[in-house]
Amino acid sequence: MASFQKRKDKWQYTVSRVINGKSKPIRKSGFLTKKEAMVAAAEVEASLAKGILPILKKIPFAHYFKKWIELYKEPKVSNTTLKHYQYSLKAVEDYFFDTPIQNIKKMDYQKFLNNFGSNKAKETVAKVNGHIKSCIKDAIDDQIIQIDFTRNAQVTWTVQAKKPIEKHLNYEESKQLLNSIYNKLNDNSGLGYYLLLLGLTSGLRFGELVGLTRNDFDFAKNTIRVNKTWGYKSSAPTGFGATKNEQSMRVIKMDGLTMDYFKKLFISLPTNIHQLVFFSPSSKYKVISNTNANKLLKKLLDELNIESITVHGLRHTHASVLLYKKASIHYVSERLGHSDIETTLKQYTHVLTELRIQDEKITVDTFENMAGVNIDFIA
Repeated sequence: MASFQKRKDKWQYTVSRVINGKSKPIRKSGFLTKKEAMVAAAEVEASLAKGILPILKKIPFAHYFKKWIELYKEPKVSNTTLKHYQYSLKAVEDYFFDTPIQNIKKMDYQKFLNNFGSNKAKETVAKVNGHIKSCIKDAIDDQIIQIDFTRNAQVTWTVQAKKPIEKHLNYEESKQLLNSIYNKLNDNSGLGYYLLLLGLTSGLRFGELVGLTRNDFDFAKNTIRVNKTWGYKSSAPTGFGATKNEQSMRVIKMDGLTMDYFKKLFISLPTNIHQLVFFSPSSKYKVISNTNANKLLKKLLDELNIESITVHGLRHTHASVLLYKKASIHYVSERLGHSDIETTLKQYTHVLTELRIQDEKITVDTFENMAGVNIDFIA
């Protein structure tokens, strides 16, 4: 039962509450009218009736989101991934300012997404929305809020992201590139070609490639261990760093030809203090730069009259080739070091759609051939 008192020119409510036999009332003052105090008290009583401890102090959404990132994400994600969360945090800070998380309604959040997506690509808006949804789920679990204002929110965008098909080579183009790289290596060309070879045949991220050391190569088993990265840009930590996520710590099986080329390379390759494979003493970050690797790849593709892609596109090419050759989506996801299979499904929908058409034909042909029924007789 609530009671109300006027103190000077403001109203205060007192809601009775007993904990372990002791009276512990909830009080709050500062209301301009008695009616405002009565409405607020009714909300508190409704929360207590549901077994929910009411949050009397308003918490700015940006402040809660920042603390959530520091507690749940900062200790376990890579610096690169952490920057994505910090990007999302800035979007929240810029739009909501000091707005309490308890005051945000579904319409408010949709307006935020619409505003944010007014000059962004779908992938960017979806990532920010995903970060916020995870945060809000925990806010509900913590009883900070009771309603999920992100539920059924619509991601809106205006900038068209580059089509997936433009990010990778098809199977025939991949064959041409691979043979071109081997020709360059047979002519004793530079270390950059080895990086391109490994990018295509392993599917590693660039930071994983330049983070490889001699000890990561097991020539007896034809495997490569991935358990670290190397900082090759200003936003990354200097030297060795952690992998993108826990699933990125992996050992991948390699083809014998690629491993033979590296086995021969290690015989003549000068050693360095870090035992890095792609060490470059003249480079700012002491490894082959992403810029130079992209230039070398463009040069090769131009020679083959193939539309240019980036070195990261070799990773997409690797995955697309495996899927085209009917490797399972679960294996491809594990090989790429994705955090979950949903990431793989999302990135390679275009390839899976193409394969579905093939699978449908296989299904139809299989059961027609199994039947052994005289088709003319049925007709």
